[in-house]
Amino acid sequence: MVGALELCDLPELEISKMNVRIDTGAKTSSLHVDNISEFEKNNEKWVSFDIHPDIHNVDQIVRRNAKVKGMRIIKSSNASSEHRYVVDTLFQLGDDKWRIDLTLTDRSGMSYLMLLGRQAMVGRIVVDPGEEFLLGK
Repeated sequence: MVGALELCDLPELEISKMNVRIDTGAKTSSLHVDNISEFEKNNEKWVSFDIHPDIHNVDQIVRRNAKVKGMRIIKSSNASSEHRYVVDTLFQLGDDKWRIDLTLTDRSGMSYLMLLGRQAMVGRIVVDPGEEFLLGK
């Protein structure tokens, strides 16, 4: 059981205790990043990007790299569509860890830097939308 807002870790991206909005209305999980650049490593497509891991300190920026799993067209709640990079990464919520697909996008106009969508939740968590930080702060 989780609340509508929890703290998560993205161990492979070396990010910990980041606020994540648990959103059963969203199909896909997304992460706010800036300055995405594509490069090749071992004949595979990778991306490099900036992350603001602390919502309370937007001046803190870390640069991370991830292998690209693919591209996806995402339709937002306002019906606009966007092509996004998809990366596969380890996600930790409380004591549980599992792999999720994470799209990289500009969420600067949103309240939370990361959104956990339904695809990443199926069979793993139950959400109480009236609660927050049920797994601790």
